[in-house]
Amino acid sequence: MKALEYRDVAFSYGEESAFRMEHLNFSVEEGEFLAVLGHNGSGKSTLARLANGLLTPDGGEISVFGTPLTEKNLFEIRKQVGVVFQNPDSQAVASIVEDDVAFGAENVGLAREEIGKRIDFALRAVGMEEYRTATISRLSGGQKQRVAIAGVLALKPKLMILDESTAMLDPRGRREIVEVVKRLNEEEGITVLLITHFMEEALLCSRAVVMNRGEIVMQDTPEGIFKRGEELITYNLALPRIGEICKKLRAGGMDVRDALDVNTLAEEICKCVS
Repeated sequence: MKALEYRDVAFSYGEESAFRMEHLNFSVEEGEFLAVLGHNGSGKSTLARLANGLLTPDGGEISVFGTPLTEKNLFEIRKQVGVVFQNPDSQAVASIVEDDVAFGAENVGLAREEIGKRIDFALRAVGMEEYRTATISRLSGGQKQRVAIAGVLALKPKLMILDESTAMLDPRGRREIVEVVKRLNEEEGITVLLITHFMEEALLCSRAVVMNRGEIVMQDTPEGIFKRGEELITYNLALPRIGEICKKLRAGGMDVRDALDVNTLAEEICKCVS
């Protein structure tokens, strides 16, 4: 089943805006871990906000697990689609971790006992059990983002969208968040849409798409997309750092093939020097 499908979707922010999305056709399969790549203003966040009704398309149809997204069923759709945004501070609604995680579950009317179970599940899933009674303002950026993810998980969504959720974190924090989400995809079967401009994050995904000016201009495995390095540059994107290293090694006379992880790169270097 398709977790998310856009059929001939059109959207603009008004006549004065230069941004236009026209006839967008795009889908995400249930259980998929998909990366959406693109420079600022390419339409990545618009794609996310259309998925759960934060924005309304000007035309076309959006379906979530086979159900057309309409104003009448918006409440039910939002139970299935959880969105984690860029700034964790702007998502916090309570000062204590467990209260913040419980907020969404309380607002959909779950029983107190069930809410307790979901808080336990969500905090355990993101590795924040020991911070249950901690004050959110005293947490690190990565920990705050984990709490934001836990708040979405407490609703037990079938689809999770991370809209530039690692943009404000350091490299270690970004890696931790993506690894948490990858594990949730594999162990809980949650469909994940990872919206990012960090190319390294896409390496963990099963498929990647590139957006430019409201259009999807490339679709492939991460490996397939990164092999088209020159084309990526035309969309103001760059290769992952490991891809740049391979490129520089070849320029220096070492005949290494493209590698997307350090172990493969090490093997390639060994072949060249042996």
